[in-house]
Amino acid sequence: MTGERDMLDPKGLIRESYRIEGIVASQCRSIFLDWALSLPDGQDSRDAIAALLDRYADQPEDHPMSVVLRQGLAEMKSPKRRGGWRSRPRDNV
Repeated sequence: MTGERDMLDPKGLIRESYRIEGIVASQCRSIFLDWALSLPDGQDSRDAIAALLDRYADQPEDHPMSVVLRQGLAEMKSPKRRGGWRSRPRDNV
């Protein structure tokens, strides 16, 4: 990067996580949450995660941040239905 703001990693959180020696998954999950909350308005988080995985493809597959990013991407691609009370038919009493 040449002085311009990194739109994929505005605070440099993901970049720094790869530099922290001995970082663990729980720390990476916390960093990931902070990163996700820092994305610019309108930025598609799935696209951003995929781009970050491409950017850091040279890192070990088992690096905790790589694992967290892949989990984040997988969870966003397969949304789960939540709730239940709204899906039940209402009684017209």
